[in-house]
Amino acid sequence: MTFEIKKIENKEIWENFLLGCGEKTFLDSWNWGEFNKMMGNKIWRIGVFENSKLINLSLIIKITAKRGTFLFLPHLVLSEGLQILVNYLKALSREEKADFIRISPVLKRNEENIKIFKNLGFREAPIHIHPEVTWKLDITPFEEELLRQMRKTTRYLIRQAQKNTEIRIIKTNNFDDIEKFNNLYQTTVDRHHFIPFSLKYLKEEFSAFSPNNIISIFLGKYKDELVSSGIFIFWQGIGFYHHGASSLKYPKIPVSYLLLWEAIKEAKQRGCKEFNFWGLSPESQKNHPWYGLTLFKIGFGGYKKEYIKTQDLPLSKKYWLNFVIEKLRKTKRGL
Repeated sequence: MTFEIKKIENKEIWENFLLGCGEKTFLDSWNWGEFNKMMGNKIWRIGVFENSKLINLSLIIKITAKRGTFLFLPHLVLSEGLQILVNYLKALSREEKADFIRISPVLKRNEENIKIFKNLGFREAPIHIHPEVTWKLDITPFEEELLRQMRKTTRYLIRQAQKNTEIRIIKTNNFDDIEKFNNLYQTTVDRHHFIPFSLKYLKEEFSAFSPNNIISIFLGKYKDELVSSGIFIFWQGIGFYHHGASSLKYPKIPVSYLLLWEAIKEAKQRGCKEFNFWGLSPESQKNHPWYGLTLFKIGFGGYKKEYIKTQDLPLSKKYWLNFVIEKLRKTKRGL
């Protein structure tokens, strides 16, 4: 049995392999690699081959920060060939002077999968960069069935919003509308006190995904005033609710409920079979910044998916400085 690592430079090979993967997110997509290049990050797209057959692939992103440099693998899709991948990452880390390797796997959280990483010398990371707990919904049933499966209050508010002639939901692919989303996003940041994505980040992400028509902005207006918005990605049969923003100016007007329902319907129209609501807060932490958003998401029906917690492989003493800094930041943010 012969294993080898090769760089993958063909988008079609990359995306076709991912079509056969059950667990994946748009962070695995070719476009996400392009986005990271736009953000100035150095990336590698590599595949693990067994007897010349592609069995695993990974986007590797070099993250450079004052607290340390590391190689990051977002939402690694499979565990096959992991040992040879780690060997490659160690060698690459020496070349790039990285202090540690961080992997965020989309593998089911169970003892067996945790042990795979533990046996390779990994430890649980102090923070996560992307969701480790997500909420998913099978959207193959008819719309009426999806409505029946929702929390009663959610269904009621959607129907009330549909009757309200002063509510409008606008779907747009206009680059300039990123500014509109961002203005509302900043009010959400001020309210919930989380670290926001920059306007540059939002613009570059939109630019990376828009050539394939797989990203859309939804604007929710009441009396022609923007009070809710979301950025959604539709990729390989899955709709993703990646960014959201809202105003509390009209708390009794359920614009956000109708906006998300329209996004789910858009995913269905595009042939998606699944809708991913992205991250959730821990159930027990009612003071968590995302607790209210979590209740909002799960009201649409669906099920929780928990992945292995983000894994770190320390490679230098500087890792421990990074560990302490990230641990303190997590505590400060109430996460």
